[in-house]
Amino acid sequence: MTTDTGARPRIRSYVLRAGRVGSGQARALAEIGPQFMLPYQAAVLDLDTVFGRTAPRILEIGFGMGEGLAEIATAHPENDYIGVEVHTPGVGALLKQLGERGRTNVRVIQHDAVEVLGHMLAPGSLAGAHIFFPDPWHKKRHHKRRLIQSPLVNLLASRIRPGGYIHLATDWQDYAEQMLAVLTAEPLLQNTATDYAPRPDTRPLTKFEQRGIRLGHGVWDLVFRRL
Repeated sequence: MTTDTGARPRIRSYVLRAGRVGSGQARALAEIGPQFMLPYQAAVLDLDTVFGRTAPRILEIGFGMGEGLAEIATAHPENDYIGVEVHTPGVGALLKQLGERGRTNVRVIQHDAVEVLGHMLAPGSLAGAHIFFPDPWHKKRHHKRRLIQSPLVNLLASRIRPGGYIHLATDWQDYAEQMLAVLTAEPLLQNTATDYAPRPDTRPLTKFEQRGIRLGHGVWDLVFRRL
């Protein structure tokens, strides 16, 4: 499957918010960004060249302020991670954490994830993909803007090698139900659980999630295997 490149506009699953970039984030963007950031290009990446080695590659779409991705990359130095995020403060925050942790196994692309998947990543090039707490667009009239839709899931699954996985998480029950329906309908994927999976130890708890748990909010994880 390829990205829609025709004249018909594609509904985006995000809005660009004018968040403030802190001084530490700005410094990281200027000093560390050239080492870790990859410019968007309409050409497939040679990931062995990008990372300077051969290793399993995990994609994270929408890493927010980057705490989770930085923690996962630190805990699993044997893997390489590609983080895709559109918001500059989050990119700067992740770069700052990578510099503080001395991590070299992460690359960042600040661009629309659909175009990155369609143009920069080869079929079967990923060992896994993470999408944690995507914008729920909770108003019913905005549900069409949700990221987890059949075309995106089919494209994402095509970029994952057989035996790889997709791991999603949300704290909105109706979005969890939509995610489950969409992933179950994708013929390239198979659920690893009956419905929702226990939170794998590889997904760290964020401060936001910990606060939600204290308030009694539910969290739903889905882990599907690529056939």
